[in-house]
Amino acid sequence: MNLLEAQNESAGKRKSAKTKKGNKYLRSALTEAAHSVRGSKNYLGALYRLTALRKGKKRAGIVVAHAMLRISYYLLTRKEMYVDLGEDYFDKQRQQSIVRHSLRRLESLGYTVTLEEP
Repeated sequence: MNLLEAQNESAGKRKSAKTKKGNKYLRSALTEAAHSVRGSKNYLGALYRLTALRKGKKRAGIVVAHAMLRISYYLLTRKEMYVDLGEDYFDKQRQQSIVRHSLRRLESLGYTVTLEEP
């Protein structure tokens, strides 16, 4: 099943293209399931919201559907249980950049900020 966006590259720049062909019934079921997780408080919901902010709702649906497909393949081939990464997975990954961004934002608004380690 190809839910991955086709890669067109020219001069080192990646350009978006249509997704590759695949089973249209599986594709529609996965994208519908992907759109249903947008309000969920788990990894897939966070992935949807983060992608929708940057790329739009339709692209976010495809990204989450592809993630669901990868997760299900991984679980079936390795015979393991699913462990959710959590809603704050992306915040944990980018914690330092979030702190720097928030600090700069507050200073630009005229606040003086002192940071303390928790």
